[in-house]
Formats: sequence, C-alpha cells, structure tokens
Amino acid sequence: MELKLKRPIVFFDLETTGLDIARDRIVELSYVKVHPDGREQRKCLRFNPGMAIPAASTAVHHITDDDVRNEPTFAQRAREVAEVFKDSDIAGFNSNQFDVPMLVEEMLRAGVEFDITRHKLVDVQTIYHKMEKRDLAAAVLFYTGKPMENHHSATADTEATYEVLKAQLDRYDSLQNDVDFLAEFSTRSHRVDLAGRIVRDEQGREVFNFGQHKGKPVEEVLKTAPGYYEWMMKGDFPENTKQVLTRIKLRMK
Repeated sequence: MELKLKRPIVFFDLETTGLDIARDRIVELSYVKVHPDGREQRKCLRFNPGMAIPAASTAVHHITDDDVRNEPTFAQRAREVAEVFKDSDIAGFNSNQFDVPMLVEEMLRAGVEFDITRHKLVDVQTIYHKMEKRDLAAAVLFYTGKPMENHHSATADTEATYEVLKAQLDRYDSLQNDVDFLAEFSTRSHRVDLAGRIVRDEQGREVFNFGQHKGKPVEEVLKTAPGYYEWMMKGDFPENTKQVLTRIKLRMK
C-alpha cells in the first residue's frame, strides 16, 4: 500500500562510531525521501567523524577510518542534511530511541537549527511491537515451544511468567542472571529529553533518571541544589539534554 502523505517523509538510518550520542559521531547517513506525489529521492552520505572508528563498530557496519578519511565532517554538510529534512516528517526503525537523538545532537554541535518538534516521528519498530501479538501466551510459545494452557488463570500466568524468564536467561547471553540488572533492563520510562536523562514519572513529573538525584523532580533539585544545573551544563551531557534542562529552569522563573 502506498503512503498517503500530506508532506514529504524521510526514511533514514545512521551508522556511527558508537552508541553514546554525546561522544560518538555519525559516519554514514542514508535516506529515502518520499514526496506526496510519489517521487522518491535516495542518497547515502559519509562523514569523517574526526575520531577513530572503534573496531567493534567497524565490525557492525564495515566502515573503516580509511573509508571516511577524505570525507567532509558532519558539520561541513549539516546545512545540506538539514535541508533534506526541512518541512518533512521522519521515519526509521528504532529511530526515536537512537537515530533521531543522534541526528539532533550532531545538528546542535554544528550550530544548525533543527527543531525536532516540527516533525512527526514514525518509528516502524514501535509499530511492529504494538501490532504483533506479544502477550504472555505468545511469549510462552516462543520461548518454550509449548502452547499455554489455562491462560488468564492467575496460577497459570504466574507459573508461565517464571518459566519464560528462565528461558530468556538461557536464550540470551547478554542478559545477566541478576535481579538488579533485570529490573533496570526491563524498566520503561517516558523520556523528556532524547537521551532519557530526564523522564516523566507515574505522576507525569519531570524527574532525573540518573545519578545522585535519580527519581527526584527536576524542579525540586534545581531549587534545593542550584549548583547541579551548572554542573550538568559544564558536563559531558548531550546538548539536547542541556536544552531541556534550561527550558525547565527558565519555566520556573
């Protein structure tokens, strides 16, 4: 089915030096820009990140230092990239969690205005997760290979949940058999900044999601420990995080 568009939408994906949006850099940006009349524009851009590409990252995307040594930096092409996304919506796979925050961060570092609130963001991975059956019965069948009996019986659901977790630990080497790790890994939060340093709690309040003030309302911390703002502004935090923190601070005046 062809997309019904009111304005262009840019599907894009990034390859980077790593997963830290504050420290890592983009080495490749590929996009397909689809217009309401059906026209499609495709391009793949490479950038010199100004830092060595770790071997672990090269093993994933196969881009080496030599491949991008003579390419321009992102800052040198930032306005060109911004023009691609101008007046368009944005789509990707897991893009709201990584690609969009990384793109915004690079734009901010380059000093190019890129207001993400002007774009509708479509994350195809989220659609996939919401549309495909992902309830307990589906998990039991997937991880144990057996259909679940007496589904929605409290006893059956409890036993099944226990069996699924054990099967997950058997299946995924990256999962640590440690409750602290599993609790952190399975926590979902509503991000206020793109990096998730500030999130909304169950009451909808903006709270810090890291460090000594984790779980505390941002406004409360800014009132009782005003030096924390200065520390974050001088620290190695994403520019978007600093923007959000500054907006909250200004709102309090």
